[in-house]
Amino acid sequence: MHLLLDSGAVNEIREASSWGVIRGATTNPTLLRKAGVESITRFVSSWEPSWGTLHVEVFAADREGMVEQALRWVALGKPIAIKVPCTPEGLAACRQLAQRDIPVNVTLVFSLSQALLAAEAGATYVSPFVGRLEDHGMKGVQLVADIRNGYDRTGVPTQILAASLRNPQHVQEVALAGAHWATVPWDVLQKLFHHPLTVDGLKRFDADAAHLQD
Repeated sequence: MHLLLDSGAVNEIREASSWGVIRGATTNPTLLRKAGVESITRFVSSWEPSWGTLHVEVFAADREGMVEQALRWVALGKPIAIKVPCTPEGLAACRQLAQRDIPVNVTLVFSLSQALLAAEAGATYVSPFVGRLEDHGMKGVQLVADIRNGYDRTGVPTQILAASLRNPQHVQEVALAGAHWATVPWDVLQKLFHHPLTVDGLKRFDADAAHLQD
């Protein structure tokens, strides 16, 4: 399973990319606004290809507007995937973009039926929201497993990009459930590195290294 950073903050994306553990970032209007971004076009223009793929979300209300926004951002020549909502208009836009060989991430997915519709529309990725489902008493990780089972049984090439992951346990569970990708917030990514035995081991090594020469 590959990781993406769920963030609109360039400093976070740049730092995480330098660690060699992410393959891009996912954004949405909320994350970009939180990061102080005023123009999505300028944000996409400033994207460094070495950071990986940028998943950027349309916000137009109809398919024509979604496709227009997507084509404008794609024309900037950056490695991007277009995020569309799992609605009739969003999937109509997905189909049009897929026919142009533009990668599409269908987001706001909360059921297997939605994931199947997204795949039929030509989605490259489908993003089930694990944490948000659990907020409503439903099993988010189980949905990831169900989608993977359904896709494998029917030979669907669409990849599962697990989203709304709140903690390292979520990340581990969606990996075991069969997600191809997981997008994680900055704080969760940092927590993935941590284990008390790693900290203890480093202290021991540092103490012994003090008695050695380079």
